[in-house]
Amino acid sequence: MKPRLLGLWVMCATLAADQANKLWLIFVYGIEARQPVRLAPFFDVIYAKNPGISYSLLRAQNGMERLGLLIVTLAATAFLGLWLWRAGTKTAALGLGFIVGGALGNACDRLAYGFVADFYHFHAGSFSWYVFNLADAAIVAGVALLICDSFAPANKSREIKRAPGE
Repeated sequence: MKPRLLGLWVMCATLAADQANKLWLIFVYGIEARQPVRLAPFFDVIYAKNPGISYSLLRAQNGMERLGLLIVTLAATAFLGLWLWRAGTKTAALGLGFIVGGALGNACDRLAYGFVADFYHFHAGSFSWYVFNLADAAIVAGVALLICDSFAPANKSREIKRAPGE
């Protein structure tokens, strides 16, 4: 399978899984009324409405701010989509597919609800890690794959191309 096809498949699967998970938790399971759901002493499922980006930075409080965040998200996603289309390795395409699929999943939330729906909360004692969703996890996995791909020996040999006689 060509890298771009793998990346596109992963992008679509990530977007579908993220949206299915969110729709099920919100509208079928009714997480808002049942929260918190304790799955382990350190892990809960809750319903958090994030009007900003990671860690609730750049909180969008009104329609214009939400539109601005959506435009920035879509512009970054378009750039990453172009990178995915040109990806030379399966690892890079896989990583970019996760990132673009996750970004589109969160953009769908922002468009539909005006915020990003987050659910998964790790904590230990008084320490609380941020609340995230499947799209966020996919983005982190995608970044990790891009970092791994950047260190792959095949990539280094492609980067250094010398003219004859050098």
